[in-house]
Formats: sequence, C-alpha cells, structure tokens
Amino acid sequence: MLIDSHCHLDFPNFAEDLDQVVARARAAGVGAMLTIGTTLAKSAQVIAVAERFPNIWASVGIHPHEAEAEPDVQARTLVELSRHPKVIAIGETGLDYFYEHAPRDAQKANFRAHIQAARETGLPIIIHTRDADDDTAAILRDEVAKGEFPGLIHCFTSGAALAEVAVELGLYISFSGIVTFKTAANLREIAARVPAGRLLVETDSPYLAPIPHRGKRNEPAFVADTAKVVAAARGIGTDELAALTTANFTRLFTKANVPAALAA
Repeated sequence: MLIDSHCHLDFPNFAEDLDQVVARARAAGVGAMLTIGTTLAKSAQVIAVAERFPNIWASVGIHPHEAEAEPDVQARTLVELSRHPKVIAIGETGLDYFYEHAPRDAQKANFRAHIQAARETGLPIIIHTRDADDDTAAILRDEVAKGEFPGLIHCFTSGAALAEVAVELGLYISFSGIVTFKTAANLREIAARVPAGRLLVETDSPYLAPIPHRGKRNEPAFVADTAKVVAAARGIGTDELAALTTANFTRLFTKANVPAALAA
C-alpha cells in the first residue's frame, strides 16, 4: 500500500469527480491520502473533504503565497484548528522566493508561527521551500534550538545541502512527480541517498503529474508512478518502497489511525 502524503483534494479541479478520484487511488494501491490546507479561510472545506472519507486526513495552514493575504497568523489559531480529529498536521507553510507572491518578511513570520504550533501540538509541520534553501535552513536551525518539532519538506526540489540539514534536524523528505522528470537526475540522486526512515512520496495534485501523465491533471493514483521511479533510484522493488514509505507516514503522522482507516 502507498500513501499520498500531500494532495489538494478541496481544489476546484476535483469538484466534479472526487469520489471517482478516491476510488481510482484505491485501485492503484494508494490506501490513504493527506489533503493540505493552504489558507485558514478554507480550512473548513479542507477538513470537510477528510470527513467524507475514512482514509483521508487534513492539515491546516497558510501557504507562503498567502502570507500577505492572511497576515499576523497566531500559533494559537492553528493549534485550535488542529483539535479536529481529522487534522493531523500543520501547514503547508514555508518560504517561496521563486514567485514571491508575498513579502519575504511576511513569509518568515508565517513560517515561524506554524513551527510554534507544531511544537505546541506535536503535529508535523509541512514545509514548502523553493529558491530559499539558505533562509529555510537558517530558520529551521534557529527554531529547533528553541525546542524540537516533527515535520517534513514536501515536494523536495532543493539541493543536497538542504536535504542533509533536514535529516540532521530530524525532518522527513517527500518527493513528488518532479522526481520522474528527465531533467531531475539530481533529485533522483538525492532520493537514493535519503535515509530509509525519512522518505515519503506524494503527488501535490492537481499539479506536477509524473511521467507518463505529464500535461494531465494530477491525482493521488499517480503517486504509484512516482514511487516506481524512487524505488528504482534506490535499487529496491516498488513493494518494498510502498511498505517503507507507509511505515514512515504512520510514524510521522501519529494522529492518523492508518490501519483503522484502511479497514473501513
């Protein structure tokens, strides 16, 4: 069984056929999914998706693109939202200097508030970082010094140095369909070296469909294609990769009752 550790099932792209999307994921061997919050204003609709299905959970948070639209987020707000039984993570949050849809100072403040919430709740923080490796590493080191917290860097596209920092600080690393792209040999090398106990896979759907689905709407079923490439990079079988990443998901997202969800 595989788990899609990061998707956006509340997005309009899935409004017409969500039941079929979830069914196709099951048929492809994807037993569970984590649908991700990107704004506090839409937390209710993200959670509502998770409530519909026993094998789907949710996170709550503010994407760095939205850091200016929803400023001054307080950790206590995130903590309160996380009390819902289907909410198992904080985020996504982090830094994005590629698009810079929000000022860097606002992104950094947003990131730190989410880290505080993760520290207080014990729930993993889901980190988005793009073209911001140095600042991401600096904030993570600074915040870990204040007290440890669980988490992962999702849709990893950074360099080996940030991967090493993440592992050093106890974080997990998740790979999306980007790792299947012909131009992503460096990512496959990093995926091959990530410690077995820190590895996850995801779709980030509806975006970033892996080969052979490029150009299509991405969906959780396609995480199986990403898993095949990561398994090949590591020199293991896809069944072993599936068992490994599912065990890692269960260990990181301790609030999720994975066995019960799959039996339902």
